[in-house]
Formats: sequence, structure tokens, C-alpha cells
Amino acid sequence: MTRHAGLLPILGLMASFTACSPEVQAREEGTLVDLSWLSGCWAGVDGETGSVEHWMTPAGGVMLGMSRTVRNSRTVAYEYMQIRQSDDGRIEYTAMPSGQPAASFAMVGLSDSEVIFENLDHDFPQRIIYRLKKDGNLEASIEGDVDGQARTVAFPMRSIPCRPPPPDGDE
Repeated sequence: MTRHAGLLPILGLMASFTACSPEVQAREEGTLVDLSWLSGCWAGVDGETGSVEHWMTPAGGVMLGMSRTVRNSRTVAYEYMQIRQSDDGRIEYTAMPSGQPAASFAMVGLSDSEVIFENLDHDFPQRIIYRLKKDGNLEASIEGDVDGQARTVAFPMRSIPCRPPPPDGDE
């Protein structure tokens, strides 16, 4: 069964494998504070209204996240995520998708604007990547092998207010 690890699975597919940049591969240590750029509310660039991913700021050794995918005005998927720093300093991403068992991925790369998590024993994805773009948008992607073929699914997102303004006329 395919798991999409909270990355708004209906937004779109890109069927190309992307290599990680050398500066990201070289740095495998850090703290949750180094991931603060991921905090906030994100909406899919081409997603239906309500398809969002939210990340809380790091506190107490964990970042909590959640996502919701809306299709035809109905929630079709949701996911709870956490990025946790263990006592020994390792950082791990755990995804709890709707209707599927939880899966954990170890951080294997980190830069000021990119983080890579990996679990080569997982079916798909084996890698989860978040990249903060220079324009302030976020690109999440999942990568791995499907039937011996490298596959990447990209989820471009834009920053949105975590609490939207009320509709016109409401105070």
C-alpha cells in the first residue's frame, strides 16, 4: 500500500528522481530549532481550498504537524506528523496517515532550507524531503522505488495565514 506521509497526495506528480545537494548530504546533525523554517501553515499551490499542511514551532523536543487533503469539497485524507529529537540527539520524522500504520524516517540530511528523512525499509516513500524555496514557498517531496523504478512525487506549497481573516462583512 502506498503511503504519502502527510504531503497532500492529490496535488500532483513528478515522475523524476531528484538527487540531494552535496551540502545537505554532508550535514546529518542538528536540532529541532534548525527546522523552525518549516513551522507555519502551507497550502498546495494547485490544491483545493482546505488542502493544507500545518507545522507547530519546535517545543519540548518535538514539532507537531497535520495535513488534510480535500477533493470535491470533502476531506479524503488526513495525517498527523511529528518530528522528534531523541535524548541522543537524533531527529526522526513519524507519519501517521489516515487508515494506515505509522512509519518513521531518520533525518539523513539538513541545511538551512532543506531537510531529508529516510527509511529504506519502507514501501513508498523511502525519502521525505522539505525544501524552503528562495521565494518563501515550500516544496515537499516523497521519493523511492516503486516496482524497481525511481519515483518522485512533488508537492509545491505556499505560505498561508494560520488563521485566515473572516469573510467580508463578518467581524
